[in-house]
Amino acid sequence: MSALSALGQAPGSSIDVQHYRFAIDLNDADNVIKGQATLTVKFLKRADKFTLDLAKQNSEGKGMLVTALKEHGKAVMFLQDSDKLIINAKGAPGSVHSYRINYQGTPTDGLIISTNQYKHRTFFGDNWATRARNWLPCVDHPADKASVEFLVTTPAHYKVVANGLKVAEKLLPGNKRFTHWRETAKLPTKVMVIGVADFAVANPGNPGDTPVYTYVFPEDKEVGFNSYAVATKILPWFVSKIGPFPYKKLANVQSKTIFGGMENAGAIFYYEKSVNDKGIEALMAHEIAHQWFGDAISEKTWQHVWLSESFATYMANLYLEGTYGPDSLKSRLEDDRKLIFAFEKQYLAPVVDSAFKGPMINMLNTNAYQKGGWVLHMLRRKIGDEAFWKGVCNYYKLYNGSNANTDDLRAVMEKVSGTNLKPFFYQWLRTSGHPQLKISQVYNDAAKTVAIHVNQLQALPYQFTLELLVDGKLYQMNIKGAETILTLSSASAKPDIKVDPNVNLLASFVQ
Repeated sequence: MSALSALGQAPGSSIDVQHYRFAIDLNDADNVIKGQATLTVKFLKRADKFTLDLAKQNSEGKGMLVTALKEHGKAVMFLQDSDKLIINAKGAPGSVHSYRINYQGTPTDGLIISTNQYKHRTFFGDNWATRARNWLPCVDHPADKASVEFLVTTPAHYKVVANGLKVAEKLLPGNKRFTHWRETAKLPTKVMVIGVADFAVANPGNPGDTPVYTYVFPEDKEVGFNSYAVATKILPWFVSKIGPFPYKKLANVQSKTIFGGMENAGAIFYYEKSVNDKGIEALMAHEIAHQWFGDAISEKTWQHVWLSESFATYMANLYLEGTYGPDSLKSRLEDDRKLIFAFEKQYLAPVVDSAFKGPMINMLNTNAYQKGGWVLHMLRRKIGDEAFWKGVCNYYKLYNGSNANTDDLRAVMEKVSGTNLKPFFYQWLRTSGHPQLKISQVYNDAAKTVAIHVNQLQALPYQFTLELLVDGKLYQMNIKGAETILTLSSASAKPDIKVDPNVNLLASFVQ
């Protein structure tokens, strides 16, 4: 896994890749792939050379070996160094150049070449976070987004799925098949993929004129076609809430991804046994939400990965709330709250974790998913449903096809709500931990009143609204300091008090 070096600027920051054209040749005799990548790049500043990401061959013979690199047919000098491809080519600011890279090798990762549970050979791209470099020469960072096309030559018995629309497919001499997919929207490399297998394919519907396809292994055809068809219900719900679907088709694909689901743009890959997963609807909702958040809008740097994962988490929860009622949302929030508190005991850090060190895969943690999702829930409660959804729609309109960070989201939400959200974003996203509240009560028999004391036990106090249900009546307390007291009339010395009855606060409670 790539470590901390990948967290900063895009490694090719002197250039902006405009378009990738990957011609990939696969075979059944061995795991060697032959590639020809044509990159259209725009120079952002004057440079004598620039760098792409590509893992070179290692001592075991795995990795990619570049055999030729040309611009307009003329050889260009280059150097492969570890996972970098250094290209000695000059460019002036604003100039656009096209480079053709011939390479081959056995991928160490990124393109998973293996057999499925039925012992049939498969090929699946699996690029998150910076694993595309193991089989594609690219700028392997979410800040550099480009359109992409895949031209894949395989043995004839395979079907190929990829980003975008299929623009050509034909049989070739030698019992081979050529398939060409093209995506015109700009994508980060983490979601540029191909899937190659003996697929059974269905089209369960075309909601809003967006064709939805199912790709599963033939042995799982019956159950897979049935379970994956729920996508035709999920997709229009998100379109109605967020805005138009960013891509021209949605394929849901049974695969060999190392993740439960991987949000590849317009071609989502799910783990192999997902066709029998009772939670497939929630999983699909998460991955389909990613098409807007993570794919269409991508984080500027990895520290802001919560903008992808938390949005997908909370949007899936909101879909389930809208479909099955508010209790489903409450239940999931309660479960997530427990996960967050347990995770804090292992790793105490803010959601926007600028001090993160370690394998990239460890960024996919409870902070990035559940805690960030909880923050979005509290934001929704703070500014109200109307402003929240308006902000979500505006955020998508503004950053579709580009990148955003946490402050960009805050600015959008401040504008729609007319509220200064800096304190809210700082305490929930840039501060570790959570409010730890002790709730106690003191009864005054003479005055027939009860004083409800709320004490914050953590070092630094948070500011928030706490809901209390006292003998069936809802009260809201504005908590700011270490102790806040609410005094109420009460005929009972021990009124029934339910803390946070609507599950709207990420806090732990002691009574």
